[in-house]
Amino acid sequence: MGSSRWNWWACWGSEVFSKMKLLLFLVPLVLVAGFASVKGPSLCRWGFIADCSISFTPLPASSNSSSQTLHQSNETKVFNVSKPGFNLAAANESDESHPRQKQKRKLSFLDRNEVVLAQARAAIREAKNENQTQDSDYVPIGPMYWNAKTFHRSYLEMEKQFKVFVYEEGETPVFHNGPCKSIYSMEGNFIHAIEMNDHFRTKDPKKAHVFFLPFSVVMMVRFVYQRDSRDFGPIRKTVIDYINLIAARYSYWNRSLGADHFMLACHDWGPEASLSLPYLHKNSIRVLCNANTSEGFKPAKDVSFPEINLQTGSINGFIGGPSASKRSILAFFAGGVHGPIRPILLEHWENKDEDIQVHKYLPKGVSYYDKLRNSKFCLCPSGYEVASPRVVEAIYTGCVPVLISEHYVPPFSDVLNWKSFSVELSVKDIPNLKDILMSISPRQYIRMQRRVIQIQRHFEVHSPPKRFDVFHMILHSVWLRRLNFRMTLNL
Repeated sequence: MGSSRWNWWACWGSEVFSKMKLLLFLVPLVLVAGFASVKGPSLCRWGFIADCSISFTPLPASSNSSSQTLHQSNETKVFNVSKPGFNLAAANESDESHPRQKQKRKLSFLDRNEVVLAQARAAIREAKNENQTQDSDYVPIGPMYWNAKTFHRSYLEMEKQFKVFVYEEGETPVFHNGPCKSIYSMEGNFIHAIEMNDHFRTKDPKKAHVFFLPFSVVMMVRFVYQRDSRDFGPIRKTVIDYINLIAARYSYWNRSLGADHFMLACHDWGPEASLSLPYLHKNSIRVLCNANTSEGFKPAKDVSFPEINLQTGSINGFIGGPSASKRSILAFFAGGVHGPIRPILLEHWENKDEDIQVHKYLPKGVSYYDKLRNSKFCLCPSGYEVASPRVVEAIYTGCVPVLISEHYVPPFSDVLNWKSFSVELSVKDIPNLKDILMSISPRQYIRMQRRVIQIQRHFEVHSPPKRFDVFHMILHSVWLRRLNFRMTLNL
C-alpha cells in the first residue's frame, strides 16, 4: 500500500468542501426519513455478565421498512475477555445453538458468522489453560493485563476472523472524514484507518460481524451546529436522517435494531449525538472518549477509547523520557481550570509545594513536555468531561498517570489492569495527594514506571496502523462487545 494513500492530510478533506455540498447531501436524507423509522422493544439489560441473545426474522430483501420486533431469551451468556467479572475465559457455558437451529436447513451468512464467533469464544476460553501463544511481534505478559493469555488469544482470533462493513453512504466533510490533528484527532484517525484497511474491512455486508456508522461528531459541530446556539437539533437530525437512510437501503440495522453497529466519537458531544435515536444509545456499541458511567456509558456494551492530542498529526518526537531514577519532580500538572475537579486541585496545590508542581499556566519558556519527562507522576484530572489527553501524554513520556476523576472508565480497561501502572484517586483524595504518592515505595514506583513503558504500544498512533497499536486496540474492544451476544434466526 503506497505511503501517499496514508497521508495524514487525507483526513482534512473537509477544508475543500463547502457547506453547500453538505446541504445538498442532507436533502435526500430528509426525504428518505419519511419512509423509514426504527421501532421495537429494548434489548436485554447489559452488564459485565448478563444473559441475553438476539433472535429475529430478517426483513425481506425488497422491504424498506425499518420496523422490526426483537425477541429476547436467556439462551446465551454474554461474555467478555480478561477482566475479573468480565471474563470470557471463566465462563463454562457452551455455545450450543437453539434447538430450532438444529433442524436441517441451509446455513445463512448470519449462521456462518455466528459459528465463527462461537469458535472464537471457545478458543478464548481454552487459552486460559494453555501455554502462552508465540508471536513474532509481541507476546502480552505481566500484571498490566487482567489475563495476558486470553487477551492474546482474543487478539489473534480478531485478526483471523473479524470483519467490519463501513457504510459508503454520506458525503464529506461530515461523513468519512474527521480531524487528524487536535485534541479530537482520534475520530479522523480511526475513520481514515478503517476505510483504508484491507484486512478488517469487508465490502460484502453479509460477511460482516459489525457495521460502522462513519459520521464525525467533530465535523457535525463544525458544519451543522450553529455556533453558541446550544441547539443540538441539527446534529440529531443529521444522525437520524443518516440511519434512516441506511435502514431503508439495507436490512442490517433493522434486524438487530443497531446492536451489531457501532459509532465513534471523541468530541464531548458524542454521547449527546448518540441520543438522537433510542436504539443507537441503548443497543449500539458506542466508542467514546467521554466514557462517563454517570451519563449512561455502559462498559459491557460501550467502548472507552483514548483521547490523544496529535498536534502535528503524528507521534514523532512525543514518545520517550528518562528512566525512573532520573525524574526529579514528584508530580506535575498544567492546564486550563474548567470542570469541578481542577479548581480543587489548584486550591490545594498551586504554588504550595516544590514537589507537587501544579500550574494554571506554565512560566514563559518552560516546556510542557520537558516537565512531563522529568516527573515521576503526571496528574490527569478530568475537566468538563471525564477524559483527558494528559493520560496518553503521560504514557508517551514514561510518566505514571494519576487519574483524578469520578465515573470514568479508562481506555481498554477490559484488558488492561490500570491499577498496576497508574494511580486512581477520587476528588476527596486531593488534599492528601502528596502523602498518597510518597507512600508508594521506590521499588513499586519503578515497577509501575516500567509497566507504563511496556503498554505504550497500545496507545501509539501509526500510519498505517501496526499490530497492537491504538487502532487495533480500539477494534479489539469492539470485537469483544460483538462477542457479547449471539444473533439467531427466529424460524
